[in-house]
Amino acid sequence: MVNFSLKSQQLSRMLETKITKSTFQFLNKLKKNNNRDWFTEHKAEFKAEETKVKSFFNLVLEKLKTHDEIEKLKVFRIYRDVRFSKNKTPYKSNLSASFSRAGKHRRGGYYLQVEPGNSFIAVGFWNPEKEDLLRIRKEWELDTTELTAIIDNKKFKSIWGPIVGDELKTAPKGFDKEDPNIEFIRKKQFIFVKNFTDKEVLSDDFADKVNESFIAIRPYFDLMSSILTTNLNGESLLD
Repeated sequence: MVNFSLKSQQLSRMLETKITKSTFQFLNKLKKNNNRDWFTEHKAEFKAEETKVKSFFNLVLEKLKTHDEIEKLKVFRIYRDVRFSKNKTPYKSNLSASFSRAGKHRRGGYYLQVEPGNSFIAVGFWNPEKEDLLRIRKEWELDTTELTAIIDNKKFKSIWGPIVGDELKTAPKGFDKEDPNIEFIRKKQFIFVKNFTDKEVLSDDFADKVNESFIAIRPYFDLMSSILTTNLNGESLLD
């Protein structure tokens, strides 16, 4: 553990410690000139900014590893998939990454997006599998005491706010629309989002602020992981 910690500290000192103004300047120019000819002409500039941001994402990864087990860092490509979109611009105006937790007993994920005027972090469950969604709803049907104790905590709310994401307009099949916990049962996604101003993103302590927010979500992840790895009787599904 000591050796790992030392290596992590050494690596952190080598990584990009902040998001720079030049990254935002490039993304703003790309947004105004979102076409292949312009991008090709400025490819070298993009690569330079992408390298810096990837380094910053790796710094966040190292901070995450001090309090969670992370299996994978995925940096998303700048190229948009326009096949099924009305927006045919070929490039995104942001740089983003996801951090996957390691092990079947650790559920939930982290996301970080850097974009002028639209930077944010998100955590939770974007697209639960059918079986997981039913298990969560069954849990909320039984009891939401632990959930509300976490998400109604004053400090937690000051960081993350309410659960957001897609939800049904009425009760899902097999559930009572008059259930006192229907506000949670109707949900199809279980996400928390925290937005950052450009000034906050460009500050020296942005990586620390992101990490502090990720630390704060841990009780929620622990609860959801417990639910999704047990049956309604509390018996482990991993044995």
